[in-house]
Amino acid sequence: MAQQADGPDEAHRRPAGVNDATVAALGKLSEALETVERARGHLYSVHQMIGHADLMLDAAVALFRSAGHAEIADRVDRDLLGRNVIAGRWTFQIVEDFDDGYYALFRELERRARDQLVGGRRHLYEAEMKERRRSPGRPGHEARPDEGG
Repeated sequence: MAQQADGPDEAHRRPAGVNDATVAALGKLSEALETVERARGHLYSVHQMIGHADLMLDAAVALFRSAGHAEIADRVDRDLLGRNVIAGRWTFQIVEDFDDGYYALFRELERRARDQLVGGRRHLYEAEMKERRRSPGRPGHEARPDEGG
């Protein structure tokens, strides 16, 4: 199939019969998923930071002991080192629960909505926004990568 002379590729063109409200709803669902993706990244940052901090406690305990503060060293070693971050869980368990539950369902529902309503096409809202905002024929305003020079 020949590609149109200008504009988005087939994967980023609205299928026939799809209305503006549908594109807007899919765009908002996609935006929400992108926000959850960012939150997931922060959750992994917390996971790594807490893990690193827990490993640093080994050095803190040793330094307290060498400085003659055995009671503080013992308390940190006994009560804080290796402690659950929330009831019954280290951060790896929080990440796994998030990934397998909320995140997996969010991704599945977003994909199903796209599959059902627009044949799986992604970012239609953004593709149409790009078309409204770009200046056709101007350098740096190409619709597709294959138009560049």
